[in-house]
Amino acid sequence: MRHHLIALFAATALGFAPAVAAARNIVITNDDGLTSNVVALYEALKAAGHDVVVSVPCTNQSGQGAALGIARPIAPLKTACLNDAAKPGDPGAGAMTRAGLPSGDFHYVDGTPVAALLHGLDVVARARWGKAPDLVLSGPNEGQNVGAIILSSGTVSAAQYAAVRGIPAIALSGGANTEAASLDNPVSDAVAQRSVELVAHLEARAGAGALLPPGLALNVNFPDQPAGARWQLTEIGSYNAYKVGFTTDMAASASPMMQMMAKSRGTEIPPLPGVSFDFNTAVPAPDQRDDESVVYRKAIAVSPMQAGFAYPAGGAALTAAELAALLPAQGE
Repeated sequence: MRHHLIALFAATALGFAPAVAAARNIVITNDDGLTSNVVALYEALKAAGHDVVVSVPCTNQSGQGAALGIARPIAPLKTACLNDAAKPGDPGAGAMTRAGLPSGDFHYVDGTPVAALLHGLDVVARARWGKAPDLVLSGPNEGQNVGAIILSSGTVSAAQYAAVRGIPAIALSGGANTEAASLDNPVSDAVAQRSVELVAHLEARAGAGALLPPGLALNVNFPDQPAGARWQLTEIGSYNAYKVGFTTDMAASASPMMQMMAKSRGTEIPPLPGVSFDFNTAVPAPDQRDDESVVYRKAIAVSPMQAGFAYPAGGAALTAAELAALLPAQGE
């Protein structure tokens, strides 16, 4: 299979892309809030000619998965949003008020990642275009979303929710080295440029049609240094990059990763029960070499995801050749 995919990538490079790609209407969302990654992706997509709006949570909502907060009214803000996206007293959902952001393009919700996505689809996109966007990009996340942890990922859940609505959707995740309160991390720029490369490739394949086949979403994970990394088709698989579990004393069992996370947030880990988090140091088995939790370390891992939980009926599932054609060839 590996040699077959390499041949397909090479064949893709011989295709002729349109001289001018059609501009797309794109909603960016995430589970982190206003970040360097979001700003960089917005700027890169705008430079490529797309019409882009942003709708993200007010504060970091990592690990909230597909939570919605149904029937819970959102009151005005009591505290400022992450990176001063909005200030106390601003509405619970609306346009960001931080100086320097393009007017009308950046929005927030004091709620979960999926709530922020829905605000982007049902309020912002409807007001902007009068219809659903052509594409939802969720992320890029500050930290890779690979393996079983995607079940609790707000980044992946937002992409899944969009895909269930019939909107082409891609979850994007970079390394933790993309964080920056100044909103100008150079690694974010590299992640954004590679993301736009993928969008351009999908545009060239789709022409005036949908960017992805119905029922298919993508989970894309960039290595910590994405510049020059090759694209590789992967699967979510069974190898997990992270170890997640419950502990009765978070302080006593805190991993170096947990300690670093607490330090970055200016907090201390209390001696209380809670969920622990660490890197998995186990060596992957030979049959796990194409799992995204292994591949993302050196290449851009692209894992196909079915939308929701319904199993594809009949011949709806794509072949390996059809999936491989969704990836840009090296140097494209």
